[in-house]
This record gives sequence, C-alpha cells and structure tokens, in this order.
Amino acid sequence: MKVLIVDDERLARNELKRLLKVFPEITVVGEARHADEALEMIEELRPDLLFLDIQMPGRNGFELLESLDYLPVVIFTTAFDEYALKAFEVSALDYLLKPIEPKRLGAALSKVFENRRKNSLSQEPHQLGEDSHVFVKEGERCWFVKLDQIRLLESEGNYTRLYFDVHKPLIARSLNYLLRRLDPTMFFRAGRKHIINLRWVDALEQSLDGALIVKLRGAPAVKMSRRQSQKFKEMTSM
Repeated sequence: MKVLIVDDERLARNELKRLLKVFPEITVVGEARHADEALEMIEELRPDLLFLDIQMPGRNGFELLESLDYLPVVIFTTAFDEYALKAFEVSALDYLLKPIEPKRLGAALSKVFENRRKNSLSQEPHQLGEDSHVFVKEGERCWFVKLDQIRLLESEGNYTRLYFDVHKPLIARSLNYLLRRLDPTMFFRAGRKHIINLRWVDALEQSLDGALIVKLRGAPAVKMSRRQSQKFKEMTSM
C-alpha cells in the first residue's frame, strides 16, 4: 500500500516514518511539507493512503482535499484537537493526535486493511467508480461522499450543486468537468443543466412535448431535453 505523508514538521514526518516501518504492507512513497507540494505528489504518485496534517503554512489540509481530483484514503494527523470534530464530520478514516501513539496508529491502519479486504480500495486510482469518494466542502462544512450516494448534479453557472442524503452543497466545479470523470454506466446527462444517477431513478413520465420527466428518490424531478430523452429511450430499450 502506497503512503504519502503531508506535514510541515520534519520531526513529525520522521517519527511517523519510523512508526510505519513495522508494517510490511506499507510503503512510504513520499513526503510533502505543504499543500502545494502535496498536490503535485498526489497527482504523480497516486498514493492509496494519505497521512495529512491539518494546520500547515499556506493552505490547510481541508483546502488541499478540496483541490484534489484523485482522493486517497485519508488519516488526519495533528497536534490541535480542536480540529477533531471537523475531521470526523468529513468522515476521514481516522484521526490521530500528535504525538502519535503506536497502538493508535495500529488501530487506524487496521481499519485501512479491513477496508482493503472489503474491496473499498479496489478501484484504479484514476477512476471514479461506484466505490470512489469525492471531497466536498461548502463554507465550514465538509464531507467525503461516496459517488453512488449522489442522486443529482445541477449546474449553476461554473458551479455545480450536488444532491446527497439531505445535503445539497455548491462546489466550484463545472458540470462539464464532472461529467468527464463520472462513470457513464451510472450517471446520465439529462440536459444542459443536469446529470442524474440512474440508480436513484424512481419513476419516468412523458410530458406533452415527448420529453421524459425523471423522478429521483431524494432529489428534485428533472425534465430531460428531447434529444437526451430519445437517447435515454434507445439506451434502455431491449
């Protein structure tokens, strides 16, 4: 398992590398001192697991996650427990308070290995399959969202509103950008402003002009364009 350590303190990086040596499954492929350096290394090295400090010079750990296209599994490491609640709000795999205790590190890695056994890390790093997660941040709220839980993506200019659970945050990504990275067997472009998750379609109706109206569980109904309605009919016909 490839690991990248992101921490602005050299001693903290060295100590974590020392603790990780007892785990033969772990290979530390790099270490970064700040978010900008980490961003380049994550894109190049595609680590499976990220040990991420939260408070660093420049952008913090949450801001780094917001800028990533590829999202590894994340374990937060920090000396400031005031961040603990936010870390758990974004559903990080675990949260380690510095100085890191060997037993706590072992427990955190056990979660990683268990998830791996359950194939939660089976996707290729560059793919966004149904088990992939995306990091979503709006204001002070953050989430790691599993892709198959996103019901609807709705364009608002150069931004996109995501519908999942009871939330609908607005993210700084265009609909066209997101469409290029989504699995076409799961997500369908319903029209200029909407992408729907086919697994959340509850019912279909036909409007007077021949276009389809898609009713989604947990999200607003969407009227497809006539062109996409025809494409959808052809795609789903036997």
